Amino acid sequence: MMELAEKLKLLPDSPGVYVMKNENGDVLYVGKAVSLRHRVRSYFQASRNHTPRVTSLISQVADLEYILTDSEVEALILECNLIKKHRPRYNVRLVDDKSYPYLKVTLGEQYPRAFITRKVVRDGSRYYGPYTDVGALRETLSLLKSIFPLRSCKQKTIEGQKRPCLNYHIKRCLAPCAGNVEPDEYRKLVRNVCHFLEGRQEDLVRDLTARMHKAAENLEFEKAAELRDRIESIEKVVEKQKVVTSDMTDQDVIAMARLGELICLAVFFVRGGKLMGREHFILDESAGMEDSEILTAFVEQYYMQVEYIPREILLAGQLTEPVVVSAWLERKRGGPVRLRAPKRGEKAKLMELAAKNAAEELAVRRAREEQVRAKIEGALLGLKEYLNLPALPKRIECYDVSNIQGKEPVGSMVVFSDGKPRNDQYRRFRIKTVQGPNDYASMQEVIRRRFGRALKEIEAIEQGKLDQARAKFTEMPDLIIIDGGKGQLNAAREVMRELGFDSIPAFGLAKEHEYLFGEGRPDPIILPRNSESLLLIQRIRDEAHRFAVSYHRKLRGKKSLKSILDDIPGIGPKRRKTLVQHFRSIAAIRNATVEQIAALPGINRDVAEAVYEFFQQEE
Repeated sequence: MMELAEKLKLLPDSPGVYVMKNENGDVLYVGKAVSLRHRVRSYFQASRNHTPRVTSLISQVADLEYILTDSEVEALILECNLIKKHRPRYNVRLVDDKSYPYLKVTLGEQYPRAFITRKVVRDGSRYYGPYTDVGALRETLSLLKSIFPLRSCKQKTIEGQKRPCLNYHIKRCLAPCAGNVEPDEYRKLVRNVCHFLEGRQEDLVRDLTARMHKAAENLEFEKAAELRDRIESIEKVVEKQKVVTSDMTDQDVIAMARLGELICLAVFFVRGGKLMGREHFILDESAGMEDSEILTAFVEQYYMQVEYIPREILLAGQLTEPVVVSAWLERKRGGPVRLRAPKRGEKAKLMELAAKNAAEELAVRRAREEQVRAKIEGALLGLKEYLNLPALPKRIECYDVSNIQGKEPVGSMVVFSDGKPRNDQYRRFRIKTVQGPNDYASMQEVIRRRFGRALKEIEAIEQGKLDQARAKFTEMPDLIIIDGGKGQLNAAREVMRELGFDSIPAFGLAKEHEYLFGEGRPDPIILPRNSESLLLIQRIRDEAHRFAVSYHRKLRGKKSLKSILDDIPGIGPKRRKTLVQHFRSIAAIRNATVEQIAALPGINRDVAEAVYEFFQQEE
């Protein structure tokens, strides 16, 4: 592999994106540049007075990759996508941005629906969000459905039905499945929904009013009454919206507040001079960065996700690359976009209001975090006292096994560090050596594999064959919880003694009374009811149970699907594997058409028809 110094010499004087990696190949930082040569080399110049954050980054860089782009705007788009994909440690990024929900309107379907989703797919749909408050989003969707009778059934395509469902009779659906509404009429309803979500309620009211008068003139009084009721519902929403500016331009107002290393961005949505709503976003990994860098990173990542971009965006300060960002936003919007940092007037007052909200949200979040931290510390201190532990149980591991009458037995290991789940360190085990329903033997296999792997990794590290950073089982717990009573605990302790890990405290948690059992203790340890210590133990045990059961169901579902496919003529091992890998579930195959099945490699139309007929007869 080419040395880093050689790569730096060969960097082109062109726009593009650079990716810095450590010696393990992990992405540390993703950046963009007008000139890759000048920008990247500047990091490694000794004469530069770098911030502690950049100094820390450079000390870990072992490899460098770059991708050339046609322009700075293309580099910006690629940078945002790579940050979202790799989530580099040294990039500013939205905290848990993957979990933010959106309101999706499926414009790609003949009769579109509206529902909440956390996954954005470029399938012709329109997405509104992201929203940070899923409760508020559900209220919005409920209000939407009460005003606009969109269908709520989950099918992408709807076949003709003999009669509509209950939603039609309570005026919550126009029943396109039964042919009760023309496609053009339904499309008008969908356009109204989009106008409503974009904050264009006044345009929507004017359109609905005109249609109401026309219906009345045509003596369609029932239709006119429905439109009247819809107008009244929308006007009630509009009445609650606060007028914040005399400027009728659609605007987003973005303000920022900092409290230590924690940063909150508040976004106000102003449409037609009225405040339609607001969202708050938290950024991490921002230590040592200027406000302009943080604001630029947020604007790029936020508007990469949203569909609607207003004509004007008011900012708390200047961006580091306003020309590039503005050009990108205009391209995405398909029209002019003004970026402004107001200093006086009503727009400056609006910015102050947004900043105040950001500061308040930050204060509330910090207080909430302090409260949670205090509860966790109290829970851990309580466990140390109640269980007579030698040290504070900062790392707790919990084990569980799951099976049904001995079929597809599995085990799980979950890890909590400082009272919080460490999902990246969860492990699951498919039981290999136990036949039949034997929970004790299954637990012993799980414990033996976990600590046996630890011994192998420790030996490999001592011999220089494994880097400590790549080891997955060498970090030892301060406390082990076995989901089960004395039997499961004794089985686990037997293996721990055998492997030399019996110095680690371990307790069994019995399901019936939530009692903890220790080895060699005749009486159970009863933690105080509703104590933070007991609640933490229960939460950890429930997580281990959930993780084991979900894995067991997955394996059982795959086996069930395979056994069913074996009964279909023409389906052998290869075709069965193809069907399982593509459809994943019985329900997916049952809902598939002959054409979809026949499109798979190795499956002709005759076999596809046999599969289709088998599942149709099964119903």
